Amino acid sequence: MKIVVAYSGGLDTSVLLLWLKEKYNAEIIAYCSDCGQGDELDGLEAKALSTGASKCYIDDQKEEFARDYIFPMFQANAVYEGRYLLGTSIARPCITKGMIDVALKEGADAIAHGATGKGNDQVRFELSAAALAPGIRCIAPWRDAEFRKQFHGRKEMIAYAEANNIPIKASMKKPYSMDRNLLHISFEAGALEDTWYDATGEADRDMYVLSVSPEEAPDKAQMLQVLFEKGNIIGLLTEGLTDLIASLGDFQVLGEKDGYTLLTPYGVMRCLNAIGGAHGIGRIDIVENRFVGMKSRGIYETPGGTILLAAHRDLETLVIDRELQQTRDTLIPKYAQLVYNGFWFAPEREAIQALVTESQKKVSGEVRLKLYKGNVMQAGRRSPYSMYDEHVATMEGGQEAAYNQDDATGFIALNALRLKANARQK
Repeated sequence: MKIVVAYSGGLDTSVLLLWLKEKYNAEIIAYCSDCGQGDELDGLEAKALSTGASKCYIDDQKEEFARDYIFPMFQANAVYEGRYLLGTSIARPCITKGMIDVALKEGADAIAHGATGKGNDQVRFELSAAALAPGIRCIAPWRDAEFRKQFHGRKEMIAYAEANNIPIKASMKKPYSMDRNLLHISFEAGALEDTWYDATGEADRDMYVLSVSPEEAPDKAQMLQVLFEKGNIIGLLTEGLTDLIASLGDFQVLGEKDGYTLLTPYGVMRCLNAIGGAHGIGRIDIVENRFVGMKSRGIYETPGGTILLAAHRDLETLVIDRELQQTRDTLIPKYAQLVYNGFWFAPEREAIQALVTESQKKVSGEVRLKLYKGNVMQAGRRSPYSMYDEHVATMEGGQEAAYNQDDATGFIALNALRLKANARQK
């Protein structure tokens, strides 16, 4: 038997890799999607092989993840339950697609993941796999009674890893789990399961990875300008950008336009994460409704996504027709729910995406933002497709040819007809 395991090198996947090999007497192929974890990938292949894998694929999906998943989702302004920017949710279909490609290439009998039977990720992985390769079996050890009997929780997994010389970051002192990608990093479990526990204090300062606290952020605001083309950021303009790009060093500059540095989607997200994180932007602590029916508490850092969403929303106010925007926005709670619940490859999500794409044809232009101690403040927007007309909007007189205020009398009278009819019924 041959099994492709979604492998991160973390506690769960390290333990289950060895456990699956022993239980099924199987050849284990480790698959890791590089979707922006950074130095978490250091030494991963050697660790997978020493843990029992016959091969380890590290699939560079960073550009694909930004271009084909993050950017389309942010064109839709998708936010789950008004707060969560879907950082974990949107990575799962991207990872699953890469894993399925490897499984088909290797002729594997099954794929396996380390998502628990209580979480959303099990659903996201398996629904994506069903849409892409319905003939491949999915193994979920956390839904195996034998696995749960051996591992009641993280305490037993940590002990198993230590007994088998599997290096891990988790400990009984700080047993929270982390999941990082290009869009965000999440923290859950352990001490964070107490919803009253304050994770903003000094004791948890070292937990955060992508951002400083607002208290530690610079006392001086940073101005940032972003250049959009059809709903996607293609360029950035801010002080110190050249030095920042040089320090990040893992993407190429595409060129220059009107002072803006042109970047790929991956380059944009890398820069926005660094800029936003330096100003304490993008931290949230929420209780959310999982698809499987329970509530859970999570802490998220999403600095680049927070800036991207604020800028995109702002430009849209200038260039999108009111009724088109309202029609699109009525579908966004459903779209966000589909992403959260694991239906990225479902036909209804693809249909909504087609409408979103149509709505973005004129979302091109510039947005200026002020970043300061956890805040993203809009400070200007302009576009060659602007629907704003100063002659119409002005409060000054002398513009009656552009907008005759007398016309409002009939407009109000017609809209009041049904209200008056309702009043007569009372």
